[in-house]
Amino acid sequence: MKAKERMTIPRQPVVEMAPAERIKSFDEVVSGFDYETAVKEANRCLQCKKPGCIQACPIHNDIPRFIRLLREGKIEEAYWADRETTSLPAVCSRVCPHEFQCEGSCVRGKKGEPVAIGMLERFLVDWMVANNKDIMTPCAVMKNRKVAIIGSGPAGMTTAYYLAHEGYSCTIFESLPVLGGMLTVGIPAYRLPRDIVAAEFDALKNCGVEIHTNVTIGRDKTISELKEEGFEAIFIGVGAHNSRKLGIEGEDLDGVMQGVDYLRRVNIGEDLNLGQNVVVVGGGNVAIDVARTALRTGSDKVFILYRRSRKEMPAAAAEIHHLEEEGVRIETLATPVKIHGEDNRISQVECIRMKLGECDASGRCRPIPIDGSNFMIQADAIISAISQNIDHKADKGIDIKLTKWGTYDVDPVTLRTSVEWIFAAGDAVAGPQTVAKAVAGAKTASESIARFLEGKDLRAGREPESC
Repeated sequence: MKAKERMTIPRQPVVEMAPAERIKSFDEVVSGFDYETAVKEANRCLQCKKPGCIQACPIHNDIPRFIRLLREGKIEEAYWADRETTSLPAVCSRVCPHEFQCEGSCVRGKKGEPVAIGMLERFLVDWMVANNKDIMTPCAVMKNRKVAIIGSGPAGMTTAYYLAHEGYSCTIFESLPVLGGMLTVGIPAYRLPRDIVAAEFDALKNCGVEIHTNVTIGRDKTISELKEEGFEAIFIGVGAHNSRKLGIEGEDLDGVMQGVDYLRRVNIGEDLNLGQNVVVVGGGNVAIDVARTALRTGSDKVFILYRRSRKEMPAAAAEIHHLEEEGVRIETLATPVKIHGEDNRISQVECIRMKLGECDASGRCRPIPIDGSNFMIQADAIISAISQNIDHKADKGIDIKLTKWGTYDVDPVTLRTSVEWIFAAGDAVAGPQTVAKAVAGAKTASESIARFLEGKDLRAGREPESC
C-alpha cells in the first residue's frame, strides 16, 4: 500500500466500558485491540526514515520495527523487539501519556490522528499472555555481588530487572505493605490492573530478587547498615510520595486531604467516602485519578479546579475524556484562596477567577488572579493534587547532595549521587514524571551500578541522561 493511500485510513477506535458501568467498579475501562484491529492500525505507520517517535520515547523503543513486525503477523518477534529496550511494556503501554511522547511526534498527527502506538504495544503483551507465551527474558547465573534497591516503583523494578539479568544479587526494600510504588498506590486499578504489576514481581522473584515490604530505610534500618551487611551499591528509587499543600487558610480543617495520600489509602484497601461534594485542585493525571476514584467510592458531585485553561491541562486527553463522560465538572481558570468550615470541618471552598498573563519559553502562561471575582463552592472535602515532593527518610544519616528542588543531585551521565556507591533515578531525581522516564533513568543507573561493581569507567562512551 502506498503512503498516500495509507494516509486515508482512519485510526482504529478503542472499546470503552460505558460510563454508567465504570463508575461502579475498578475494572479496566478500555479494552485492547484484537488482532484484526491491531494489524489495521499498524498499517497506518509510515515507517519514517527518521522516526520522531523513537526520539520522543524516553526509553527509545524501536517503535517502527515492532510495528512492522506486527503487521507482518510476526507477533512474538514484535514483542521481543519491544522488550529489547523496555522492562515494563505492559505497564508503559497502559499508563504512559503517549500523546505527549511517542504519539505526539508521529507525523500522522500533523494531519489527523497519530498511530495508536500505546495500544499496539499493549496488544503485543496481551497477545503473548493470552497465547501462553513466555514474556520474560531468561535469568542469569547469580554473582556474589549484592545491590540494595530502595523502593519498588517503576525505577526500582527496572533496576532490579536489569541487574538481576546480569547476575547481580538484588534486594528490594519497600516501605509500604504492597509492591509497585506509585503503580499500585498512585494509579487506580481501572487504569492499571494489579495482576499486571504482580506478574512483573513474580518474574523478578524467579530471577532471584529478594523483596521485603513494610521496611522503611531510614527508620527500620539505615543505608549505612545496608553497607555493613555487604551491599556494595545502593539504588534509591523512593519516588515522590509527599503531596504538596495548597498553602491557604483552612487547610487544617477535617475533610482537607492531599491527592497522593488519598489514592494510597484507597488503593491499599481503606474504605474511604469523602461525602457528596468533592473539590479536586490540579490539572494533571493525579488530579484526574483522584476525581474518578472519588466517584467510585461514593461521591456524587466532583469538581476539578484548574488555574490555567483547559488546553494547558497536563493530564492525558483520554483521561480527561473519561473524566467528563463520568460526570466530573472541570472549572478552569480558577483557584482556591480559602477553605471555610463549621465545627472544624470544611463546608465551602472560596475560589477566585484567573486570567492568563505572559507566557514563558515553553508556551506556558502565568495565571493572574482577577480582583473581585471570588466565588464559593459547597464542599464536603477538598483534595490538593498540585504536585509531590521527595521523602528523605531513606538518606537519614548520609551526607548526600540535593538540588534546590529537594531531589537527589546526580551525575547526568551516570546517575551516581555525591556518594560514590549510591545511585538514584525516577521521581526522586527528576521530580514527578512518567513511568517511561523512570524506566529510562533506572536503565542508565543500572548500567552505572554494574560498571561500578566491575571497577569500570562509569562515563566512558555514554551520553547525559535526558530524563
